[in-house]
Amino acid sequence: MIYVVLFFLAFSLLLYVLLAGADFGAGIVELFSSKENQAITKKTVYRVMGPVWEANHIWIIIMIVILWVGFPSFYNILMISLHIPITLMLLGITLRGVAFVFRHYDAFKDNSQIIYDWMFKISSLVTPIFLGITFGALLSGKIIIADSIIPYSFKALYIDSWLNGFSIFTGLFFASLCAFLSSVLLIGEAENETRKIYVRKAIIATVIVVIVGFITICYGFYMDIPFINIFLHNYITISAISISAVLLYPLWMSIKNERRIYSRFFAGIQVLLILIAALAPIFPNMLFTTSGSINILNEIAPNSVIKVLGISLIIGGSVILPGLFHLLKSFKMIKILER
Repeated sequence: MIYVVLFFLAFSLLLYVLLAGADFGAGIVELFSSKENQAITKKTVYRVMGPVWEANHIWIIIMIVILWVGFPSFYNILMISLHIPITLMLLGITLRGVAFVFRHYDAFKDNSQIIYDWMFKISSLVTPIFLGITFGALLSGKIIIADSIIPYSFKALYIDSWLNGFSIFTGLFFASLCAFLSSVLLIGEAENETRKIYVRKAIIATVIVVIVGFITICYGFYMDIPFINIFLHNYITISAISISAVLLYPLWMSIKNERRIYSRFFAGIQVLLILIAALAPIFPNMLFTTSGSINILNEIAPNSVIKVLGISLIIGGSVILPGLFHLLKSFKMIKILER
């Protein structure tokens, strides 16, 4: 049953990166647009995100519940050592949701709309950065696990682990990935000349993702980050990165030719390959500390708990996934059957 739990954990991560990533990226695209294009993007984003934006965050809730119930030791370290970036991330999600609602459903249209617009755009940029920073902190090898915290300062325990170059570059990489996903999604939602705006942004975002990813790897290698050493010497990682590089050409061509289905397909494949390259070489050692790596499977919950969790996930998945598919299809988010 542990494999069922791990499957849902990985599947929830993939869906969160894809769906919530495109969700965050919409605000980033709007932020880095001209005033005229911002108005166009705002209208398009509302039409696309309005029915589904709340559903996108269900996947991070599922991940948190799985870690909390099934992997309590890992969850404990994560929530204590990285409570600052996680709190800022959750605050960003909350502010972003508030801003999205009030800038569209506020009964009074006044100057407060300017505040809501900026709140939405800034939180859309900051939130994925802190999400990436949190993930980078897990891999940076700077988290301190000790029997006594007396010898350490607050800064060493709760700030240095995430406020470092590698974690920040990882955050910027995830934010650029979100902008890329959103740009590709908006190609399929825009019409006529408006679509060319997102084609251009998707191409630029693709280049930025490649550049920031390369810089992150180079910086991690220069700083001797443990994860990068494993990353560069693993055949799965090399294979995934090689396939990703080869698929950049059909991705660019599908974006350039405004192919709605193919561009989304290749964008999704790129995200899948990135996650495989990042997680496959280190699993099950998902956390790197100053004293070594920690195996996520070493201190899992009792078998009885894992069994109940696995059954609950199967039952919940059989309800949630068809419902999500129907929601996306109802609001024409799924275009597989369209020409």
